Amino acid sequence: METNDKRLKLNMADISGSSFHQVNAEASVWDDVNLSKANITNANISELRVDDANLSHSSLSNVNLSELEIRNANLSHAIIDHIQLFGTEFNRVVLPNQADDNYKPNGDYKPIVFQHSDLSRTEFKNCNLSNVDLQDCDISGLRINGVLIEELLKSQS
Repeated sequence: METNDKRLKLNMADISGSSFHQVNAEASVWDDVNLSKANITNANISELRVDDANLSHSSLSNVNLSELEIRNANLSHAIIDHIQLFGTEFNRVVLPNQADDNYKPNGDYKPIVFQHSDLSRTEFKNCNLSNVDLQDCDISGLRINGVLIEELLKSQS
């Protein structure tokens, strides 16, 4: 690809509806911009950093998110489908607190659901699992505080 090297500095500009094809925008800075409804296809955006951004109603499809870090994020009502999570850590996953806009004093939130998922070899440490409901799950080898649940259930029957 032959390129026309040109550095642009746009300030207070409206480039809505613009189209960029075969453009190298490496290390470009986008600050205080409206990129709503932007469409990025076949792009290398590795090492992208997004801070203080509204990505609600966004869609990521066929993307490599390995080593992605998501911090201080609201993922309420997100749909995460057909993903690989080996080695992934979830830390301090919480329900909204009183200072959050989506806080409900009665705690009536849509449940977090894992469906058709392989969570074998998953560890839950220091988690609140109150009112967790396991339905049609393979619990072979499941231990809670060292107690094998299969054996516990057999001894109850």
